Amino acid sequence: MDVYDAIISRRSIREFQDKAIPRDLLEKFVDAGRLAPQAANRQPLEFIIVDDKQLTDELFKNTRLAGYMEWKPDISKKAQAYIVIIVNTDIQKPIWIPYDVALAAENISLAAWAEGIGSCMIGAFNKNRVRDLLNLPGNFDVPLLIALGYPAHKSIALDASGDDVTYWRDEDGTFHVPKRPLRKIIHYNRY
Repeated sequence: MDVYDAIISRRSIREFQDKAIPRDLLEKFVDAGRLAPQAANRQPLEFIIVDDKQLTDELFKNTRLAGYMEWKPDISKKAQAYIVIIVNTDIQKPIWIPYDVALAAENISLAAWAEGIGSCMIGAFNKNRVRDLLNLPGNFDVPLLIALGYPAHKSIALDASGDDVTYWRDEDGTFHVPKRPLRKIIHYNRY
């Protein structure tokens, strides 16, 4: 899969098969995140791979998926692993941290997708509980979890009709993700 194909085909996956992800792949994904650009090359990010069943169960219980919908997958379809992005707040200025995290997260998600593994970036979670579960030192923040697993559903992008970009699931469990059409968001030289 070339880079552009990975970018245009990757969507968030929220239900996963009960199939373990090899650790060497998880480490490969972290390496992709590690190599993402980071402001001033300060490198405040560290990563926790969570693949222990009890911990993945606890993370699942403390997250919220699909913000537009009152829906959560059954625990039997939870992520098989998480990559937790943590930030040493002593190293980086707060203004740059969201950029550093976003670039690393996208690299991780694209590297996973190229290996046939789906991901979902999760910002809606019980931060205090996750900090306790992962035994984080006080100078570390936990801005993002990335749920990972072999997909148990499809997720497709389609051009939005009008201004409604609310995603939905159909009767087969496929997520439909409206995206604003290119012709509506592209400008040349000036607005």
